[in-house]
Amino acid sequence: MWRVVLVHLGLFLVTLYTTTVAGAEWVTAKQLIIEDRFGGLRSSGWWPSEAELFKGLAYSLPFLGILTVHEFGHYFAARHNRIRTTLPYYIPFLNGLIDIGTFGAVIQIRDKIFSRREFFDVGIAGPLAGLVVAVGVLVYGLTHLPPLEYLFQVHPEYRFYGADYARYVYNAESFGVNPPLLYHGLAQLLADPTRLPHLNELMHYPFLLAGVLGLFFTALNLLPIGQLDGGHILYGLLGFKRGNQLSAALFLCFIFYAGLGLFSLNSSRETWLYGGPVYLLYLFFVLRRVLPTRRRVWMLVAGVLSAQLAVSITFPGIEGNPGWLLFGLLLGRVTGIYHPPATDERPLSPGRQVLGWLMLVVFALCFSPSPFR
Repeated sequence: MWRVVLVHLGLFLVTLYTTTVAGAEWVTAKQLIIEDRFGGLRSSGWWPSEAELFKGLAYSLPFLGILTVHEFGHYFAARHNRIRTTLPYYIPFLNGLIDIGTFGAVIQIRDKIFSRREFFDVGIAGPLAGLVVAVGVLVYGLTHLPPLEYLFQVHPEYRFYGADYARYVYNAESFGVNPPLLYHGLAQLLADPTRLPHLNELMHYPFLLAGVLGLFFTALNLLPIGQLDGGHILYGLLGFKRGNQLSAALFLCFIFYAGLGLFSLNSSRETWLYGGPVYLLYLFFVLRRVLPTRRRVWMLVAGVLSAQLAVSITFPGIEGNPGWLLFGLLLGRVTGIYHPPATDERPLSPGRQVLGWLMLVVFALCFSPSPFR
């Protein structure tokens, strides 16, 4: 027992450290890995000092707090329904480039779930609990914004331009955070506009970054596909047949968006020659479990690619987000896009149905198709 607890505690402490280092990177505008003059990557030679790590805690503590409350929402809902489950497994990650310090956390259900209601209750408890904390973190961050001098300490070169720095220091390739609708609504309602940072600088404000990432992870889990939290909610609302039909359709839309713009009639011959076969195999691999036969899957692959080309022709320059292709692979081949049936298929109570549909609205408010730009 204690050995298991030590594993969970150890993963938490390592993740606390990696997220603190990531927070120090964002707050100080420094990176562990930088690009050299030849376009390659090399170590910057920088590692955060104790003082910089302390600053990083302003990001890591609220961010891990959101993730922890999310996972324990699942944990306590499962225990309430007498379903055995593990403590959260935290997943540390640090690459030195675009760091958030973790891939999140997961718990493992160790008992069979017997009813739609239990799937719904366990699935919705995590994002609902995490959402409350994420909104609280954002409210605090937006109502306690530092003066503009704080940003000038991070970027001294902005001081010359004063409050109008955003008009002069960015270009089309500038990196920034692309927060969801809920952030914009809260910022409009709560923030002092003279202190509210430009979206390209939001990552230097640790409470704002932690809150925005909290909303993003909430939305990611609320995707109404397969056995994600949103998939459990969708199954609870619609049942096995209709829920899985909609889940498969939404998965197709997800893959369609992820690969949109990768190929067009204007793409070079080399792009089609070397990238085309790889992309076709990718589509077949992730869509293999959507339909029962290979022939029908290949027809589906052709349909997805044709639709993407048609949209690219109709709307030149339109692009999805290829970063989602990896997550699509995870959904299609690991977690699955279809929800398993429960023994007890009785519909949810009216109150749970209202809450379920509200959480799908929350998904729309918290989701950002391209969280970084």
